[in-house]
Amino acid sequence: MDTLIWFLWYLVQIVVLFQLIFPVLLWALWLVFRRKHTLPNPAPNQIDYAVIVTAYEYTNTLAAAVESILKADYENYIVYIVADKCDTSNLVFNDSRILILTPPEILGSNTASHNYAVSKFIRKHDRLTIIDSDNLVHPQYFNELNLFSNELAIQGVRAAKNLNTTIACLDAARDMYYHFYDGQILYQLGSSATLSGSGMAFEVEFYTTFLKNNKVIGAGFDKVLQNYIVSRGIRIAFSANAIVYDEKTSKSDQLIKQRARWINTWFKYFKYGFSMAYNGITGLDRNQFLFGLILLRPPLFLFLIASVCFLLVNSWIDPLMAIVWLVGLLLFVTGFFISLFYGKANDKIYRSLINIPYFVYHQVISLLKSKSANKHSVATNHYHSQSIGTLKENNDEN
Repeated sequence: MDTLIWFLWYLVQIVVLFQLIFPVLLWALWLVFRRKHTLPNPAPNQIDYAVIVTAYEYTNTLAAAVESILKADYENYIVYIVADKCDTSNLVFNDSRILILTPPEILGSNTASHNYAVSKFIRKHDRLTIIDSDNLVHPQYFNELNLFSNELAIQGVRAAKNLNTTIACLDAARDMYYHFYDGQILYQLGSSATLSGSGMAFEVEFYTTFLKNNKVIGAGFDKVLQNYIVSRGIRIAFSANAIVYDEKTSKSDQLIKQRARWINTWFKYFKYGFSMAYNGITGLDRNQFLFGLILLRPPLFLFLIASVCFLLVNSWIDPLMAIVWLVGLLLFVTGFFISLFYGKANDKIYRSLINIPYFVYHQVISLLKSKSANKHSVATNHYHSQSIGTLKENNDEN
């Protein structure tokens, strides 16, 4: 029995330690193999886009989101605003390409809103792209997506729209970490970028087939969608320059509710990683194998807390293993700063890192509330409705 207990003790440590150093291992592989992958294949003509903008309860940022789309260096699109449970009396757009859709019944989910928008398409589009009501679209967003003309699924970058609080800065730092390792590196190593919920584009027929066959209730439609895509042997492309500016969480209560939903979806869907990794091994599919390993990874704060606990315990019972954990944590920290370097993080983000324990504390509170997360409203109230011009001025100041 003692032997079994010690075996399990070290097995759990090995699993957590692997997750801790996995990003740096990916980075090392990326440095060696990234040049072997082909460059994007640009479309010869403007692709026809359906731009689906989803809003639930709140519309205060919609005008700025639509303005940013209209100011994009692109013409061939129709914008479908799905205003679910929204007062649209103050929404007036003097452009025939903007359609406001008000569902007769409350939809209450992303996929339902997307389905409703698809049912109202006024013409046959080539692609659809999904934008949140708090997003701002970079002027070159559509042109950058068009560089991946042969791809069925593309994920862009959700850059920070606001860095007004410590929480917002730490949220932006977290996103840079995921964009680099789960986006750029994974894709350029022959796997797929993980989906982020918005700033993504799909071939219309492919996405509508997904909607018909998958009724996702509550949060996590992007988890189901990415499993649907990669399990079929299809890669999700990553476009580092197809940028939407996303409002980062700036208040502690907002952070707790949002993260509670996200943690809930990880526990609900991480099981996909087992079958994905297994199929990758048996089918010799690099895409599925690497992506499966990523799906099995818990939220950052969970394995960081576990790592510190293992370090402390081993400092009493196994000093050599404690040294291993110390090295592992240092490698993780190095990998985190590498992602910030490639993401060109500004000084405000670097200065905020001293408050990571405060951020982790709120994540722990979110964990405790995650079981009932889907009982909370799916709406997130947004506070920053600046235009692209104002955003550029603020970024220049930083």
